[in-house]
Amino acid sequence: MTSVPEPLVPVLAVVGTGLIGGSFAAALRRVGQVGRVLGVGRNPAALQKARDLGLIDAAADIRQAAAQADLIFLATPVGAMAGLLRSLAPILRPGTVVTDAGSTKADVAGLARELLGDRYLQFIPGHPIAGSEMTGPEAADAMLYHGRKVVLTPFGETPGAVQHWLIRVWEACGARVQLMDPAAHDRALGCVSHLPHFLAAVFMAQVAHAEDADTRLSLAGTGFRDFTRIAAGSPEVWRDIFASNRQAVLHELDDFERTLLHWRNALQDESHPETLETLLEQSALARRFWGGRMP
Repeated sequence: MTSVPEPLVPVLAVVGTGLIGGSFAAALRRVGQVGRVLGVGRNPAALQKARDLGLIDAAADIRQAAAQADLIFLATPVGAMAGLLRSLAPILRPGTVVTDAGSTKADVAGLARELLGDRYLQFIPGHPIAGSEMTGPEAADAMLYHGRKVVLTPFGETPGAVQHWLIRVWEACGARVQLMDPAAHDRALGCVSHLPHFLAAVFMAQVAHAEDADTRLSLAGTGFRDFTRIAAGSPEVWRDIFASNRQAVLHELDDFERTLLHWRNALQDESHPETLETLLEQSALARRFWGGRMP
């Protein structure tokens, strides 16, 4: 009789079984690389839904997860990380690996060092660059991470075997893993992820509060839809992201305001329309060169 090889993750605990956490469990289940999946969360109805959908096998609390799991995946807003790491510190088994899906990494890495004590090297901060404005277990997609980039920011002292194992886990989900310094990650994502969401939310607020908002929205087309789509994301998640990466986002806002003023002046200068055309052409070429490639 041929023996069935053990999956990469015999027991997985997912803290937060919505889009990100649910998709992680579903992706590993799709390729047969997870055994039992425990779901941890504060909403019993959401946990039951995740179980009904086959994303998890059972609901558990954080103590049960720590006692059983080989990998604990923290798929919660970054504002919840401190409490979770504090809870895990006294109960984390020596062989258990912990990672997260938070959109900021320097603060999470700092919290792990501070709160996990001598267990901090069991934690590898991570950020899957994938998602949508959808939330909840119903939004989970086994192919969410396929072909997408996942950034890991291990500590300099992280054991190589632990790091390589987690890379294999993400690759089993179809992801491409990139290693980065936490601060470099936060600067880059502050520009290409956090600032766009901030601007989309601000613009949506401007339109929604206009006296003729109903008329404007009735005439809005695909450009408006595409530009404002991300403004529909979870306010709780994005509040925590902006708070934890405040300085990087403020820096990007400063740069954006300077660029916006330059473009405004070009628009205002009726005697030199070619200036605005040149700016538009440069941006169009940059966008076409990028070509919509996802990380």
